[in-house]
Amino acid sequence: MPNRDTQEWIRESLRTPGILIFGMVLSPCGLILDLTSTVAPNWRTLHNLPNSASGFAVLQGIWDICTTASSTSYDYNCGQQDTAYFNHQIIEVAQGLMVASLVVTLIGLAVAIPGVRCWRDNPNWTIAGVGGLLIFLSGVMTIIPIAWYTHILKDVASVPPSVTVQVGYCIILGYIGGIMEVLAGLVMFIGICRCCGGKNRGEIRVEEVVNQTNRPRPLPRRSEVPSLSRPRSEPSSVAYYRDYDDVSFPRAKSEALSLESRVNRKPYESDL
Repeated sequence: MPNRDTQEWIRESLRTPGILIFGMVLSPCGLILDLTSTVAPNWRTLHNLPNSASGFAVLQGIWDICTTASSTSYDYNCGQQDTAYFNHQIIEVAQGLMVASLVVTLIGLAVAIPGVRCWRDNPNWTIAGVGGLLIFLSGVMTIIPIAWYTHILKDVASVPPSVTVQVGYCIILGYIGGIMEVLAGLVMFIGICRCCGGKNRGEIRVEEVVNQTNRPRPLPRRSEVPSLSRPRSEPSSVAYYRDYDDVSFPRAKSEALSLESRVNRKPYESDL
């Protein structure tokens, strides 16, 4: 016996649903941003350190620490050691969660791709939803350490009050990448259950399609078109107007002057 669910719903188009396209485009972008945030050594930047030259800065990440002589210089000296910094609790948590986020994102994409593939008539919504759930969790695992690190930015390996502490670009990239993955996974997971009358899946009830097919079509409305034919005018007394009798206004007939009227009429200046 065929499944009742397949009898009640039908897809309006064979194209991949928009929610799956949104998730499959946004999640790899978030993965790239999270990867950059994980490996780049710029979670925070320290300026105005004691006994250092003007412009000297220290760039601290979760895996490496680099120094530069000027904030505008690209000459970095990496591999610096700071035991107090790397032994802090947030660094260990951030290392574990950021790596786990990358791994879970890859697993989520690998699970979602078979459910989203376009060469099938209907996507496998269960598999795509599970992949979206994994991508959503990976975004959460990215946001947690970044938000925690930002909250205690100045308390990580306490620095002197005279030192200026700035947020690095890795924090910004991590926030953006984590939010992208959260949105992508959430939107894909919405397709696991049908809602909004099937609009989230791009589906419509079969009975609605049948009703639309059987509904009588209204008769076309008749419209009166004005005729462009014109009444033919009476023939003119002038010989060269004989072939051009289709005019839009009548012409006055000229009465022929008799011989007596021509002789007895008074001369006018135009006759001189």
